[in-house]
Amino acid sequence: MSHVLIKNIIRQLNEIQDGSLWFDQFYKDRIDSLSDDDAFIRPIPQIHSVAEHISHILAWRKECLLRFKGSRTDLMNSPEDWKNNIELKKTGWSNLKKSFYESLLELIQAFEEQDDTYLETKFLDTDYNFHYLIEGIIHHDLYHLGQIGITIKLLNEHKGNS
Repeated sequence: MSHVLIKNIIRQLNEIQDGSLWFDQFYKDRIDSLSDDDAFIRPIPQIHSVAEHISHILAWRKECLLRFKGSRTDLMNSPEDWKNNIELKKTGWSNLKKSFYESLLELIQAFEEQDDTYLETKFLDTDYNFHYLIEGIIHHDLYHLGQIGITIKLLNEHKGNS
């Protein structure tokens, strides 16, 4: 039984969150230094705050976990998909980050003991398998990491001009 793909996916997930030798941008580097106030700022009205992005990513990681367990929600049509800053401030930045970091461990635990054939498992009544699903989460995490980078850059520019 092979574990090559599983190990590769786990490595990628860990590197996106904690960093790697070749990729110099990762979540811990981007979000751990943000103040509670800055996390909830939209530097311009059309751009989500970092907290909104983290909450959105967390919602999709939870959705992924549901799908690994044979269930799912209509997340795209739910207020859970993009919570607003007013609601997120009630949760608090440190709690949101904690949940975000824990979600990675939950994702990894969902399949780390499996072999690569597990990734071929179809979920629900779709043509998609778990490999497609977890790759989608990796791509989604990277996409929003880039957006968070832009948001932080705009925050820093705004502070410099104040």
